[in-house]
Amino acid sequence: MNLRDLEYIVAVADSQHFGKAARRCFVSQPTLSGQIKKLEDELGVSIFERSNRRVRVTDIGEEILRHARQMLEQAQAIRNLSAAQRDPLAGPLRIGAIPTISPYLMPLILVPLKQQHPQLRLVLSEEITERLLQRLHDHEIDAALLATAIDEPDLETIPLFDEPFWIAYPHDHPFYLKEHITRRDLENTELLLLAEGHCLAQQVRDLCHLKDHDQGGEMADLRASSLETLLQLVGAGFGTTLVPALAMGGSWTTGTGVVAHELKLRNASRRVSLVYRKSFPRQQALQVLIKVILQQLPNTVNRIGGKRARKR
Repeated sequence: MNLRDLEYIVAVADSQHFGKAARRCFVSQPTLSGQIKKLEDELGVSIFERSNRRVRVTDIGEEILRHARQMLEQAQAIRNLSAAQRDPLAGPLRIGAIPTISPYLMPLILVPLKQQHPQLRLVLSEEITERLLQRLHDHEIDAALLATAIDEPDLETIPLFDEPFWIAYPHDHPFYLKEHITRRDLENTELLLLAEGHCLAQQVRDLCHLKDHDQGGEMADLRASSLETLLQLVGAGFGTTLVPALAMGGSWTTGTGVVAHELKLRNASRRVSLVYRKSFPRQQALQVLIKVILQQLPNTVNRIGGKRARKR
């Protein structure tokens, strides 16, 4: 067994196709298939279940792949340690972010990060919390920007900032005439929510004391996979929604017929943190990213300071 064998099986698992995996690894398909078969014979187990139509990872294969990804990451860490003698921040940093953070935070930090640390290459991906956590465990990303409290023994959390919620509503909505919107107002209004799987949807439910069965009728049918789509529905007069503070820098704030202002309610905010594996070796790169994020945050959010969360 060698690292190249592990790269082959990871490539097949990721692509679900031997031909695509071979192209990714810059070898011929017979070479890749033959080497994987030798590895399976050596281990005495089948890592993949093959058919004419698809490739499926076996149950034992899933366990082997988990260790393979860890070993490949540690091998890369050894290379990084050597490169660190020349430049400790050199190389890619794979960061995931949820869809209600990424479009609003990333434009603020990409240019300053490149200017301050041109040797650090940020590789971005945008997915919902559940998928980002899975990719963290699978060593497919190095860290994730999340707005959900995470309590897992192999993950570390660094709180970055608290992000207040704003209420967004059509310009002809009764809220327009209210000086102060109460929690009861929120409970009695027609709130539009993101589709299931988005943490913002659950955060809105918790703040407004909503349960799944409370959201019935027309509003239950108007779910969106992006905050921008929700705001377009608000502008069209279909209801109201809650908007995280960073999104107040979006283009929707002008010329859309949507009015927004900050909620002055207790706990009307969410905490955004950077979550990463405790075993991740490039702590300095994460600290550089955190520093730039904190530098570029607008005054609509409340900085925490970027220190590790204390265990209770």
